[in-house]
Amino acid sequence: MNTTPMQVTLLTIAEPNRFNIIELLKQGPHSVSEIVQALNIGQPQVSRHLRILSEAGLVRSRTKAQQRIYSLKAKPFQELDEWFDSFSILWEERLDNFDDYMLDYKRKEKP
Repeated sequence: MNTTPMQVTLLTIAEPNRFNIIELLKQGPHSVSEIVQALNIGQPQVSRHLRILSEAGLVRSRTKAQQRIYSLKAKPFQELDEWFDSFSILWEERLDNFDDYMLDYKRKEKP
């Protein structure tokens, strides 16, 4: 079975350091050195995680003077948001059904 882009996204951000990088980049673009300082992990590890995030299509980079600045790509996170929204629709339907059941139950109980 082929891995879907959404599965790649979920598998990639499941690693705690990559998740923390994503959380940091939600605030806006950051350089590698800013990420190193904010997360208190070594530069080689940050660079490796950023490479993995980039290969998964979750971040983009640009060069500014001697620095690489990383930012999030919107599309993979929009796709995740839509996927999670599909569950909220499911739960809303189930809660609506439960509300209907409780109303019927209460009507049947009244003398």
